[in-house]
Amino acid sequence: MSHIRGHGNKSTELGMMQLMRENHITGWRRGSKLKGKPDFVFPRIRLAMFVDGCFWHGCPNHCSAPKQNAEFWQKKFGSNRARDRLVTRLLRSRGWLVLRIWEHELAEKKRLRLVNRLLRCIGNAMCRSSGSNTLLDYRKVY
Repeated sequence: MSHIRGHGNKSTELGMMQLMRENHITGWRRGSKLKGKPDFVFPRIRLAMFVDGCFWHGCPNHCSAPKQNAEFWQKKFGSNRARDRLVTRLLRSRGWLVLRIWEHELAEKKRLRLVNRLLRCIGNAMCRSSGSNTLLDYRKVY
């Protein structure tokens, strides 16, 4: 258990940063003090983005609990998922749009789908924050 790191999963955050930079998606910040500590925040459009690791957040497709101390890990994954739901509801109740991305969505073969999903979400947040129903080219707005 001591070999499993509990914080600072840099590879997923760095992968997301690279993806956004490659696609000229700007306007995001890191290190937000919002509840739940989103990995990325687009403050102007009130969009909080979490990049959830498959192991720690209990991805239904990729999470396999360690065999030792299995009961502990099942409780740990369950409490992490419950906390994620609570944080999402809290931020939404405060007027934030919340986007949760799984670590496995950063894989090379899934990147185009992820970029399109992110751009749609940014567009929805921009329309919501401006009160407009018109979609803009969000890559050029920031």
